[in-house]
Amino acid sequence: MYDRIREKLNILADAAKYDVSCSSSGGSRKNDNKGIGDSSSSGICHTYTEDGRCVSLLKILLTNHCIYDCAFCVSRKSNDVKRAAFTVDEVVELTMSFYRRNYIEGLFLSSGIFKNADFTMERLVRIVKKLRTEERFNGYIHLKTIPGASQELLTEAGLYADRMSINLEMPTESGLKLLAPDKSHEDVKKPLGFIQNTITQFKDEKQTGLIKSTPKFVPAGQSTQMVIGATPETDMEIMYSADEYYKNFSLKRVYYSGYIPISYDERMPMIGSQPPLLRENRLYQTDWLMRFYGFNVKELLNSNNPHLDTDIDPKLSWALRNLDQFPIDINTADYRMILRVPGIGVQSANKIVQARKFGKLRSDQLQKIGIAYNRAKHFIRCADSPIILNEPDAPHLKSIILADSNSKYLKVAQNQLSLF
Repeated sequence: MYDRIREKLNILADAAKYDVSCSSSGGSRKNDNKGIGDSSSSGICHTYTEDGRCVSLLKILLTNHCIYDCAFCVSRKSNDVKRAAFTVDEVVELTMSFYRRNYIEGLFLSSGIFKNADFTMERLVRIVKKLRTEERFNGYIHLKTIPGASQELLTEAGLYADRMSINLEMPTESGLKLLAPDKSHEDVKKPLGFIQNTITQFKDEKQTGLIKSTPKFVPAGQSTQMVIGATPETDMEIMYSADEYYKNFSLKRVYYSGYIPISYDERMPMIGSQPPLLRENRLYQTDWLMRFYGFNVKELLNSNNPHLDTDIDPKLSWALRNLDQFPIDINTADYRMILRVPGIGVQSANKIVQARKFGKLRSDQLQKIGIAYNRAKHFIRCADSPIILNEPDAPHLKSIILADSNSKYLKVAQNQLSLF
């Protein structure tokens, strides 16, 4: 590899690491007619598909030159960093070279905005078009949308990319205006809405059968990302914003990126060198409850509870605030309520519903199914559950569960130490 290309790669791969929205879940592009690659096959950025497969992506920026001066961004125009830009052919050559060496299975391509939105987007489109049509590359491609790009370019990009995304940046408009006054959430909503409508249009054309062959258009859908902790939003504001975008634009994922201090701007918060990973984790757990467990965001966060607990997960927190709904009878409760029991996941809930068709379930059977029984036992009754006259209140129950968890972790640590 030429030294200059290697230098560009080091600069532009490093600048791309702050974008966490690189999941490849949902890709289904098949390798036909002796092409190169396959986005649905299992496996320099690691990401995971919905079924748990690990996929490696070449994750780079086309350029880190940018006309904007967003205080939270390492590529902002006022930042004193090395600048670089790939040519269209260089990105194509890198992608194919890395794929043939079995380093990667796909490409995650973003860019700083240089000159204007269309100028940048046009080059991104040329890259993915050349990969698909000239190199016959069928691997996974995630392309970042440039705010303000024309609908014609967005449409063309959607014909070649598996997933497209555009960063919301900050959870609220006021937070965005504080740190990036030249940007607006409306600039994000317009392309999200256009791409979503076009996805629907292509699906409708395929279902009617009026058009013999309907091309795929962004088959893995859209996603977005928020920076968490750079502005003073509550957890409630963050998740209400995420819920709005899920509902209005049918997003596949919202990503929550803990703010990493990369500037000394007086508008930025003074926090430690590490991003707020615990808060980030709690937000992802809440997101999961909304998407897969049937929770409404207002049940989890509201004016009485605007912040997520740090010492317990949001599902347990909700259960402790709603003890009047527990315990449930595991042999008669509906699937929705079983899902709400702390310690029971989606797969376990399905297994419980299927297993109880053959007889009443006992505690030993529930443990074999794989639930976290020491946690769940406080919220359920099964065939052999003892009669408890006085149920503990929420603070007492919380302390019991935390003590059990700490004891479990201590035993694991002791077992690991014994190996040495």
